[in-house]
Amino acid sequence: MTQLPGVGDKLPAATLAAPDGSPLDLAQFAGRKLVLFFYPKDDTPGCTTENIDFSALTGDFAKAGTALLGISKDPPARHVKFAAKHSLTAPLASDPENGGLSDALGIWREKQNYGRTYMGMVRSTYLIGVDGRIARVWSPVKVKGHAAEVLEAAKAL
Repeated sequence: MTQLPGVGDKLPAATLAAPDGSPLDLAQFAGRKLVLFFYPKDDTPGCTTENIDFSALTGDFAKAGTALLGISKDPPARHVKFAAKHSLTAPLASDPENGGLSDALGIWREKQNYGRTYMGMVRSTYLIGVDGRIARVWSPVKVKGHAAEVLEAAKAL
């Protein structure tokens, strides 16, 4: 098994899908701090709370020179509805393909719930430094207070 990227490693190159369906290449964030927060599914209670919390701090992240990007496997059209329904300001992207970024990071994996086994996203956050290296990882994430904790880490980076 190959070693998964961790703190100090370069973030794997990846192209995601923006809510309008256009390609979103992570290389466009080169030279900036970046927070990637991965969540399981749009419009579920924990994911909605997490997105609202990050959206509430979008301006503070910008002041800290840090871009935000929320990522799930949901299709772009679902992201559009989710963002509109909850007035989200943190940008969203889709990582729909097998072998995508969440696979490369090892956070798309087998999960179990009520005796059912399925593939799912492990709620995780990555703070990327201006050098493109992973500076900090939170996985799995507890939603309460998480966005504020990530903001403090971004400010300190």
